[in-house]
Amino acid sequence: MLYYFLGSLHLILFCWAFYNILYFGVKPSKSLSWILITLFFPFLGVLCFVIFGINRRKIKFFELKETKKRKDFIKKTIKSQKNLNTNFFDTNKQKKISQLIYSTTNATVEENNEVTLLKNGKETFEALFAALKSAEKFIHLQYFILEEGQILNKIIKLLEEKRKQNVEIRILYDSIGSFHLKKKTKQKLKNIGVELYPETPFKYGSFIFSLNFRNHRKIAIIDNKIGFTGGVNISDEYITENTDLGIWQDAHLQIKGSGVHSIHKSFLNDFYYASYKNLTNTKKYTSTFATKGDTKLQVVASGPDYNQSVVMQQYLSFINLAEKSICVLNPYFVPTFSILEAFKIAALSGIAVTLLLPKKTDSKIATYSMYSYFESLLEAGVQIYLRDDFSHSKVIFIDDEIASVGSTNFDCRSFEHNYELNVILYDDKITAEIRQEFDERKNKATQIHLETFNKRSIKQKTLERLCRFLSPLL
Repeated sequence: MLYYFLGSLHLILFCWAFYNILYFGVKPSKSLSWILITLFFPFLGVLCFVIFGINRRKIKFFELKETKKRKDFIKKTIKSQKNLNTNFFDTNKQKKISQLIYSTTNATVEENNEVTLLKNGKETFEALFAALKSAEKFIHLQYFILEEGQILNKIIKLLEEKRKQNVEIRILYDSIGSFHLKKKTKQKLKNIGVELYPETPFKYGSFIFSLNFRNHRKIAIIDNKIGFTGGVNISDEYITENTDLGIWQDAHLQIKGSGVHSIHKSFLNDFYYASYKNLTNTKKYTSTFATKGDTKLQVVASGPDYNQSVVMQQYLSFINLAEKSICVLNPYFVPTFSILEAFKIAALSGIAVTLLLPKKTDSKIATYSMYSYFESLLEAGVQIYLRDDFSHSKVIFIDDEIASVGSTNFDCRSFEHNYELNVILYDDKITAEIRQEFDERKNKATQIHLETFNKRSIKQKTLERLCRFLSPLL
């Protein structure tokens, strides 16, 4: 009797999953995989589908109430305008990219910004510490990873001094990325007066549905005058050699000007999501400060709460609109089919496509999966260089005139599941600086050639294919 009951229950659950996969699945290959998983793995397969496979952009029943709250709040705080001003752009590709981002996120292009490229953790933390010391009104921090160590201890000490000066401090952290953050550290921050909140915390009744959606943004805002964003987390891995990967390398941005407010809007939305506190109606948090900078930029915020896969579309527009060159610096290169084909088409069209990637990463699955794409890319003429050190930078620039620096990797997780933030820089001067840093790193790296790469062992090729199959779960 129990056998028939369980069998019937499995059939009902499978039919439900099959219906949702059939009507709301995006990619046929991925949909077929989920159908097989839910069919041949009773109960566990359906549970995995609910956690990792549900298309929450389409299936309203499974839209998290927190995500709905975020969407509703964003709608209330957005001040719509009929048209995006692109008259100050020099090229058609700049106009097209900016219009795409505006259409999907309502983010306008901010002029007259002063942008400083921070090339590694040392430069980033020195600039961040200096900015924290200068705070007079408030400090807002948001990081995927807050990790115990020297850097965090120094930040806490600075924050304690600032609280004595009545500076308001608010911190957001991701509950998965900062899983090892100690309770006593959290309590210490709260005791000194910091408003500390986790993003998508483990709550009974909702964690199964929110487990797969992480906030991967890295943001620091000081008095709305200085802003930081990019790929650097709060971790000692950027200053000490704790693992065989050595000291992590990363790219970050310091911004002064109207662009700071655009980044801050993302933080304020996330803060409301985490705390139910609305700070967007207070002038202190929404005012902008002019600078003498000449950089135009656009902030690209993305996540499951947007109707479009914003950052994937951003990267595709970069690749498709490039006329001379495409350069990518990224730690986790596990592209979607559309991104992969776009790179191959660009290279076959005569555009110089160069990928600068780490030889090994902090995830063996990610490393093997990344290698599985090399053969087809090399056949199309893409140049691939592997660095001996570990670069955590997330950078793409085209034609030496438009660059993107942010938190987004080239993988399904960043495109579909994570909350991410990039900054598009419409500035040939800072892009030239990024190009110089890119070339210096590339000249020290090892170029992969097709003939040599094809000689790798059967074991290596098998591991690559297996890890590629698991890559959506990274």
